[in-house]
Amino acid sequence: MNNVWFALGLTVFAGMATGIGSAIAFMAKRTNFRFLSIATGFSAGVMLYVSFVEIFIKGVDSLVESYGDPMGHWINAASFFGGMALIGIIDTLIPHAENPHEIHTDFELAPLHDPDAPMPDAEMLKMKTTAEEEEYTKHNAKLMRMGLFTALAIAIHNFPEGLATFLAALEDPSLGIPIAIAIALHNIPEGISVSVPIFYATGNRKKAFFYSFLSGLAEPVG
Repeated sequence: MNNVWFALGLTVFAGMATGIGSAIAFMAKRTNFRFLSIATGFSAGVMLYVSFVEIFIKGVDSLVESYGDPMGHWINAASFFGGMALIGIIDTLIPHAENPHEIHTDFELAPLHDPDAPMPDAEMLKMKTTAEEEEYTKHNAKLMRMGLFTALAIAIHNFPEGLATFLAALEDPSLGIPIAIAIALHNIPEGISVSVPIFYATGNRKKAFFYSFLSGLAEPVG
């Protein structure tokens, strides 16, 4: 029973890292792509190492013990490539702009109006043309849509990640820890990708943090 709670705790920890990413986005004036690249690359390396060196080997041993040889090897290989296919399908179905695995530039995320800047006076508002107002509204709507769809995409990705973290920690706690840390590092830039466009679209930090935090809840649910 203790292992179950430990595994669930690791899964919650990994999922809540999206909130850390959201907080980092609010503290920094500009998105630090160098940090994002380092964090994402490091987490990818840890997950690849653990997947091939630890989980894959343990899976073979366990399945061969249960189903014999060669059936255990076939089931393990089918599960491995089936998981790759599942993630590939998810990435294909999610549009490029909302996919958390795609790179978004500063231009894509930049607001037409700084949410923290003082509002223009009434005279300046009168001078704004209808075309400018429509462009501003459309841009904010696009940013809001990007943030919401990114949150949905991350939630979908987090289901299998949460399942993998929980099962690995349940089987071997020492194996679950590095997986949870790697996924947490992976989730930090994903949290940023949710919160930044929503914050720029609404100017509401709490709303941006809420949606970023909510997308991470799919991890323990999975």
